[in-house]
Amino acid sequence: MRIHLSSVFVDDQEEALRFYTDVLGFAKKNDVPLGAHRWLTVVSPEDPDGTELLLEPDAHPAVKPYTSALAEDGIPAASFAVDDVRAEYDRLREAGVRFTQEPLEMGPVTTAVLDDTCGNLIQLVHSA
Repeated sequence: MRIHLSSVFVDDQEEALRFYTDVLGFAKKNDVPLGAHRWLTVVSPEDPDGTELLLEPDAHPAVKPYTSALAEDGIPAASFAVDDVRAEYDRLREAGVRFTQEPLEMGPVTTAVLDDTCGNLIQLVHSA
């Protein structure tokens, strides 16, 4: 068994697509119209057949209270592995990304947390 698809709820699919592709560097995989919304997924360009991330509309009434509570408490909605947290932090800060947690070493793990501009905090992580 392996993870095929995961999702983050977003308040604006077009803005999310721009952020996740142009800023974070993911590649668009699927973009299927579904009425007012889209089945919109991105993947790592390093693994185009790997796990897809669904940029899911936050239209369900339960979503906004849930995502707001996570963000207010500083809890990331997702975690992305990177080779070097500090290098990604520097690159993304230069691109204008706002971080809520600077790189933090915790034993063999380094993390940083960014705001995806679409309602989520996202953790970057590297394990030594």
